[in-house]
Amino acid sequence: MIPQYELKAEDVRRYTIEKMKEYIPVEAHGYCCTTDMIFDVLFKASAESSSVEATCADLEAVADSNTIREYLNKAIDIKKLREQEKQINAALASCIPQAMQPTGIEIAIDFHDEPFYGKGEQTRQVTVRGQAKKGTTHFIRLATAYVIWRQVRLTLAVHFVLPGETALESLEFLLQRLKQLGFSSKVLYLDKGFASTPIIRFLTHRHQPAIIACPIRGKAKGIRALCQGFASYRTVHTFTDGTQASLALKASLVPDQTSKRRRKWLAFIVLCLDWQVEKIYQEYRRRFGIECSYRMVRRVRATTTSRNPALRFFLLGIGLILLNAWVFLRWEFARLMARGPYRVDEPLFRFHRFTRLLIRSIEKIYGTIGMIPTHKLPQSVIY
Repeated sequence: MIPQYELKAEDVRRYTIEKMKEYIPVEAHGYCCTTDMIFDVLFKASAESSSVEATCADLEAVADSNTIREYLNKAIDIKKLREQEKQINAALASCIPQAMQPTGIEIAIDFHDEPFYGKGEQTRQVTVRGQAKKGTTHFIRLATAYVIWRQVRLTLAVHFVLPGETALESLEFLLQRLKQLGFSSKVLYLDKGFASTPIIRFLTHRHQPAIIACPIRGKAKGIRALCQGFASYRTVHTFTDGTQASLALKASLVPDQTSKRRRKWLAFIVLCLDWQVEKIYQEYRRRFGIECSYRMVRRVRATTTSRNPALRFFLLGIGLILLNAWVFLRWEFARLMARGPYRVDEPLFRFHRFTRLLIRSIEKIYGTIGMIPTHKLPQSVIY
């Protein structure tokens, strides 16, 4: 069947900008700077992984970068992190396709750390300590819930984790947010950061099917002592505080540095599921889609040297919203019209095309800088 309509670059821009204006309270009503202009600058900066400064310098008919930053700093306050969190969550939820069934779906939950280099006392109060990475031990930590349904992968809940907040508190927040949206999970996939006995007891009490990656520590005791034999198996393990849980131990042969094959073990805490080890391993691999979403968000995250955690959280939120907007538009406009369950024509509308259409529409509106002033005749050197 030949398509009758076209999704144009301006359609993509208009959809994303309306989502932002509806939920994100950044406003400008000046004669040289408007709300649309601020979001257009942020979109282009995000799509190109550039800064507001560089984007304003590249566009011909936009306000100065200091003006854009002034409006952003006025709207983004570190004291209003939770309010900002609600706004971003509302924008993320607005991209849910109407056909998505909210019950019996798979949900992946994970932590994501962004390096932070600020040294102010107030800013350090909203960052967490962690293992040294990229020259710092302080991080902006996010907890996100990622929904898996057919070819739709959406981040529907994000939580800014404060110092002293436990993994259980973050999990409760995300599950409560999903419940508000009407979502219930067939199975939860949790990262190693959630492998704790309070979370095991919490999910068991709720009768929530879940698979939690379990770290294997030590040399001879604990879970390490269970990594024996030649084949994968399931067993019941008692943790140090007396909590019992079913463990799935997956054994596989992998080559080492000398090209010899050695046995590698993976451990999973399994709750309210009677699956075999191989199925547990294969299904849990679907969780790595959330890691892919983090990599894609890095491609649409505006860069900044600001040490304001609220601004960095805001820019990450814009990246997540853009990613959800692409998933929604791809589902609505790149589906194959065939019998049976709808499938998406993935090559037709890849993420790179989404960002390029967004950039082209913005550049068409404001124009781009195509030259620089110089005291030397270019033809005397180039030709």
